[in-house]
Amino acid sequence: MKFFVDTADIKDIRELNDLGLLDGVTTNPSLILKSGGKIADVTKQICDIVEGPVSAEVVATEYKNMMAEAEVLAKIAPNVCIKVPLTLDGLKACKTIRTQMNRMVNVTLCFSANQALLAAKAGASFISPFVGRIDDTGSDGMELIQEIRQIYDNYDFQTEILTASVRTVNHVKQAALIGADVVTAPPATLKALVNHPLTDKGLATFLADWAKTGQKIG
Repeated sequence: MKFFVDTADIKDIRELNDLGLLDGVTTNPSLILKSGGKIADVTKQICDIVEGPVSAEVVATEYKNMMAEAEVLAKIAPNVCIKVPLTLDGLKACKTIRTQMNRMVNVTLCFSANQALLAAKAGASFISPFVGRIDDTGSDGMELIQEIRQIYDNYDFQTEILTASVRTVNHVKQAALIGADVVTAPPATLKALVNHPLTDKGLATFLADWAKTGQKIG
């Protein structure tokens, strides 16, 4: 499974990348707003740190304007992945960006298996189902991941399932068990994957016992 971080915070991205845990980054207009910077500048900084895909989202809603924005975003860096919404215009843009611009496309705001099927047909590089937001409605977001996995496997679609709107470490585990290709999560969630009380307890015991030996290594 690939780990993407869902943030535009340069400090967090650099830290996770230095840990060797990062395969890519996803951003959106809300995260760009939170960063306080301009989208071109922030995206360029991220692309200079991370070798993998960096999703930068168009904000236009009509095909022609989406394509104009995609051209601008694509010039920022070779690893920019153009992010488009799951609308008819977005799907049309996805097809054009993939076939004519030969760029990666992340189709976002997916909330149904039918939508994911359309994105795969349009040649999306990634489909982003929002599991946390589905959970918020009282449904089970991970059921959607299972449905998409089955559909994509049925027809050998190459679109990667990018589990998004991840709220908990359990979301990450469930996505991995189902076979999602990618998970994108906030920095705190990715770092929390390492935590376990028995690890902390065991380490404390080892350190206490080592201190009693009076030895040093090196």
